[in-house]
Amino acid sequence: MADAPDETDTAAWADMLNPPSCGADLVPLEAPAGAQGRPERRGDVDGWGRSERMRALARRLYQPVYDTWFRVEWEGLEHIPREGGALLVANHGGAIPSDAPVIMHGIESELGRPLYGLADNLFRSVPVIGTLWSRTGGVPANPDNAYRLLHDEQQLVLVFPEGTKGTGKHLRERYQLQRFGRGGFVEIAMRSGVPIVPLAIMGNDETMPIVWKSPRLAKAIGVPYVPVTANMFLFGPLLGLIVPLPAKIRIRVLPPVTFDVASNQEHYERALILEHAEAIRASIQHGVHDMLRQRKSVWRG
Repeated sequence: MADAPDETDTAAWADMLNPPSCGADLVPLEAPAGAQGRPERRGDVDGWGRSERMRALARRLYQPVYDTWFRVEWEGLEHIPREGGALLVANHGGAIPSDAPVIMHGIESELGRPLYGLADNLFRSVPVIGTLWSRTGGVPANPDNAYRLLHDEQQLVLVFPEGTKGTGKHLRERYQLQRFGRGGFVEIAMRSGVPIVPLAIMGNDETMPIVWKSPRLAKAIGVPYVPVTANMFLFGPLLGLIVPLPAKIRIRVLPPVTFDVASNQEHYERALILEHAEAIRASIQHGVHDMLRQRKSVWRG
C-alpha cells in the first residue's frame, strides 16, 4: 500500500484498502453540509445514505445466519467504547467476505451503536447493490469521510487494511495477514484523535476459500481477482459465490491503541505511523494464531 506520498490523499487510501486495479475513484460524498461540515440528514436516511430502518430489517434477516450458520462468538467486547469515535481494524478473508456483515451485526446488536464500514467506492456504482450498501452503513473509503465520521460525528468506523489482498488469498495462505498498506488508517486515527481497536477474526477465511484464481481474466474485466472457490464444488458456480460455508466465527477484540500525539496535525512522522501499523498488524496476527491453536474444529470451534 521511494518516499511514500502523503497518506492523507485519496490515492494513498485507495492503495491501502484495495489494490489499484479496482479502479474506483474515491471521492467525498457530495452531500449538503450542515453547520459543522457534516452531511445533512434527510428523514430516516442520514447524510451518508445509512437508513436505521434498513439496518433494523437487515439485523432481523441476518440474525439466523449470525446465530445458526456462523455461530458467532465474541470476546473482549468491553474494549469497544460505548461512546465517542473509534476506528475498528480487522483482518479480512473469504472470496466474498462474511466478516464485515458479521462485525457490523454483532456490534450493533450487542452495543446498540451504529457502525460504518469504509470500503471501495466501486460498490456505489452498482445498481441496487450500491443503494443497499449505503443504506446499511457502507461509506466510500477516503480520509475526508473517515475524519468526518470519527472526529466530527464521533462514530464507530470499521476498516480492513488488507483490502482485496486479504480476501484474494489462496486457501493455502489462509490466516496469513497481508501488508496493512502504508498506515493510512493509523494517520487518520491520529488526526481524528480517536483510538484504534484491533479485531482478530477466526473462521472468515474458511467461509469462502479460494482454490484457484484467473489473473488474466481479472485483468481483462478490471477486477482484483476472479476466484474459483471451494463452495462452487458444493453449491455450483453461481451459488458458490453467494452461499458461504458454515465455519464457526470467533472475534477477539484487543485492547485499544491510543496515540501520544496531538490531533488535527497536517503531517505525522512517517516512521511512527509505520511502526504503529506494523504493531497493530502483528497483534491481530498473534490473536488469530492464538485462537487457531485453541480451535478443535473449523465447524465447531
